[in-house]
Amino acid sequence: MDVWLLRHAVAEDAAPSGRDADRKLTPEGAARASAVGRGLARMASGIEAVLSSPYRRAKETAAPAAKALGLPVTESRALEPGHSPAEVLKQLAASSWEQVLLVGHEPLLGSIVGVVVFGDEDRGIPLKKAQVAHLKWAPGEAGKLKALIPAKVLEQPA
Repeated sequence: MDVWLLRHAVAEDAAPSGRDADRKLTPEGAARASAVGRGLARMASGIEAVLSSPYRRAKETAAPAAKALGLPVTESRALEPGHSPAEVLKQLAASSWEQVLLVGHEPLLGSIVGVVVFGDEDRGIPLKKAQVAHLKWAPGEAGKLKALIPAKVLEQPA
């Protein structure tokens, strides 16, 4: 399975509601999410599903990539902050996808890389905002980090 991990783009420091889950992307973050989403769709056109944390900033980052891929965004509570990589990998193992995009937060995404590649979430590789990691993984096997792609490399104009 090809697993693509996308960290959300730059978000506001605080939401008017005071809830972390309600923080939206800044205008710059929204523009970058759109440009990265287009680039990712061009690079990984075989993605079959887009799973996103239900937090607003993650959904706003996932939406342009999903649109460019012609797919809906499916919320996954396993991608919320505070959840474990094991929860996410269990969800993936139960699926039949060959390529999936996960959109979420640090440190969870970096910890997923650590578990898949090194078998240890404490050896994770942190992703910067709007950065992508590409993993090759099969349940029950060690995976490989195929690429770590900065946002600037993926950005495609409208």
